[in-house]
Amino acid sequence: MLASPRLGADLVRSTQDLVVVLDFGAQYSQLIARRIRELHVYSLILPFDTALEEILALRPKGIILSGGAASVYEPGAPRCDPGLFTSGVPLLGICYGMQLMAQALGGETGPAPRKEFGRTRLYVDELAGDGLFRGLERRLLCWMSHGDTVHRLPPGFETLAHSDHCPHAAVADRARRLYGLQFHPEVSHTAWGADVLRNFLYGICGCAPSWTMTSFVERATQEIRAQVGGGRAICALSGGVDSSAAAALVFRAIGERLTCVFVDHGLLRRGEADQVVAVFRDHFGMPLVHVDARQRFLERLRGVTDPEQKRVLIGREFITVFAEEASRLGRPEFLVQGTLYPDVIESGTRTAARIKTHHNVGGLPAALPFRLVEPFRTLFKDEVRVVARTLGLPDAMVDRHPFPGPGLAIRVVGEVTEERLAILRHADAIVTEEIRRSGLARDVWQAFAVLLPVHTVGVAGDARTYGHVIAVRAVTSQDGMTADWARLPADLLETVSNRITGEVRGVSRVVYDISSKPPATIEWE
Repeated sequence: MLASPRLGADLVRSTQDLVVVLDFGAQYSQLIARRIRELHVYSLILPFDTALEEILALRPKGIILSGGAASVYEPGAPRCDPGLFTSGVPLLGICYGMQLMAQALGGETGPAPRKEFGRTRLYVDELAGDGLFRGLERRLLCWMSHGDTVHRLPPGFETLAHSDHCPHAAVADRARRLYGLQFHPEVSHTAWGADVLRNFLYGICGCAPSWTMTSFVERATQEIRAQVGGGRAICALSGGVDSSAAAALVFRAIGERLTCVFVDHGLLRRGEADQVVAVFRDHFGMPLVHVDARQRFLERLRGVTDPEQKRVLIGREFITVFAEEASRLGRPEFLVQGTLYPDVIESGTRTAARIKTHHNVGGLPAALPFRLVEPFRTLFKDEVRVVARTLGLPDAMVDRHPFPGPGLAIRVVGEVTEERLAILRHADAIVTEEIRRSGLARDVWQAFAVLLPVHTVGVAGDARTYGHVIAVRAVTSQDGMTADWARLPADLLETVSNRITGEVRGVSRVVYDISSKPPATIEWE
């Protein structure tokens, strides 16, 4: 996954089978990588213009070209090194990737007479015993999303499948092991897409299903020992599953040379600080420093309403606090963070636009007093949960809903004050309690409350009120990159609304957020 060069290279050296995904700016690139990993093959996302020598040095068993928003025939369209097509490494082009391959090898690509978006009928023309469609039916439903198409195939290619409006929906040059798909096998709407990817990985690339979180833990432990050497580290512990699993993994690697630093920035949920301290001191026995920094963070956020500025200020204040604690602890050289791949993607990369700055990525100052240890920088949330269980973290911690590093600061829309935080904490605690009581906590990815920067008219008894508005947000997701709003039962929403307006002083209205991601994000800021 678009990893730091050191981590990506080290993991590859210790992993026999690797598939490289070249990212052409597609919204689905991370899904391709996830689907490959779900098939127990390690995947690494690299920018589309990565040098051929760098790619081949990784010894990939296969290469996948992602989709993208551009048209391959337009000036300045993103292109990969053409040497990939003659490298001998099996290659699969998806959507834009297929069109690029066809154009580069002498075919013709242009606007489709009729665009295809959404579920589309697919007719398989060829069922080769060792091909992409092995074991599949001849008529299928797939997911299309394209305005361009391949009009003429390059020499050596044949058509494997077509749709009602796309004559070359799947193509292959079997001799050179070059394959192309106009549809998207990586999305859930192509229900059998995993079978196509499995056929490519196992049957064509010859990969073995060796990528597991157990093997990751073993390799990452070795990597951390090699990186830290005889040095010492502190861990930015928030109590969430990411930083908790990172702490457990690094503690496994270097033992008591790791000190966890838990900063109570005053932006946590109700009772969370006490819970984090108790779990780590009692369950793990790790060295733990508890820093009460509530007032200094609140002071830094005084008068700030821009969400990006909030994130940056919180990230910088975190580093300042850690630097101070490091001085007291004899200046350890390394800082452990639970950074995930979605954090990196949403904070902006060469091939992905910035959605929002995560405090532990884009919010960090340019000159860090530490060297970072980020063992999960290449993992998705669901993979980290498996790692956490492998390391023996308690279920109550593993199954916690994701909580942003900036905490309630980005759920208090607008200025953060003690009064507004108290209102939100109370409302959020009610949401959490009722979701758990309903038995739906594991069915939703996140469920929480948001305090809006508006007041609305209400009625209490016979009197007019003018109170705060709480938005309830609940979503379902697998990795946090995409999400759908949760269809919570009406009686549950009624209970939550009645409790918030009846128990939280100053709140007169509760609304339910029914926006999916995209176009919205999970958090409001």
